Amino acid sequence: MPFNLVTLSIVDEPVTRAEARKILERDHFRCRYCGLDGKASFENALVLSVDFVLPRAHKGKKDTSNLVACCRPCNKIKGTRVYKNFDDAQRHVLARREQLRHSWERQFTHASKPVDELGQPIELCAGL
Repeated sequence: MPFNLVTLSIVDEPVTRAEARKILERDHFRCRYCGLDGKASFENALVLSVDFVLPRAHKGKKDTSNLVACCRPCNKIKGTRVYKNFDDAQRHVLARREQLRHSWERQFTHASKPVDELGQPIELCAGL
């Protein structure tokens, strides 16, 4: 079994390819946090993996009840934080994704458009 140098404890083994395949099939190749469909495109399939709901770093076990299909962005957002249950983890991930989306939209979709003091785009008259 691997050893976690941060917590100085033994952690469960990573998921094998065969185990990951079973979890992905069980979850219909969809991220359990955001619903990303791994069958919709090759790019979506590339970012799907398996997540330990209770992270291995916190003694999470390699048990099917602790494993879910997860896209890498959701996995990165969730990190190694510990939640009371899956629903709490999902709420956190979805709320953080929404915050990041708004930040991205403010930075990139309004970058070339004039905005008011609240950051809302200002519509210009045609021909200006």
